[in-house]
Amino acid sequence: MARQSIISMEIFEKLRLIKSFVFDVDGVLTDNTVHVWENGDQTRTMNVRDGFALKRAIDCGYKVCIITGGNSKGVISRLNGLGITDIYSKVSDKVGAMATYMESKELNHSEILYMGDDIMDLTVMKATGVAAAPSDAVSEILDIAHIISTKEGGKGCAREVIEQTMKLQGTWTMKHEGEVSGV
Repeated sequence: MARQSIISMEIFEKLRLIKSFVFDVDGVLTDNTVHVWENGDQTRTMNVRDGFALKRAIDCGYKVCIITGGNSKGVISRLNGLGITDIYSKVSDKVGAMATYMESKELNHSEILYMGDDIMDLTVMKATGVAAAPSDAVSEILDIAHIISTKEGGKGCAREVIEQTMKLQGTWTMKHEGEVSGV
């Protein structure tokens, strides 16, 4: 039996304000695994359902941003292919990157849902309207998260929080089959 994420009325109300989804990459959009090839190349695995939800959010007018310490060309190419243009990579100061993003998009903290999984996400998660985490995040992140996904990183956790938020706001329903493409 699948575990369901439980949202309090306070968080329910906070989700109504969300206009932007911001995600870390490794451990959130990927499963925290890096495959290292003999030639030194590194690859990651990303979830297609997460991709669908990211694209769906963009197509419905939500802003989507990535803030990551990594700098994988493959990951950036995948995210660009989904329509994500706000990608902050090789970031050591996630709060600073978030401030830059918020200013550029004229957003305030209460309009942002941030999903992270590890210590470097802690400060930025505390500075957003809704802090979300995959079920396998480190304990310090799980302790502060408003929403803990029933899914692990790279296994649909981004889809779960995007879908949940959009359903709450009445923007998830598909008008007709095939509406979202390029996933």
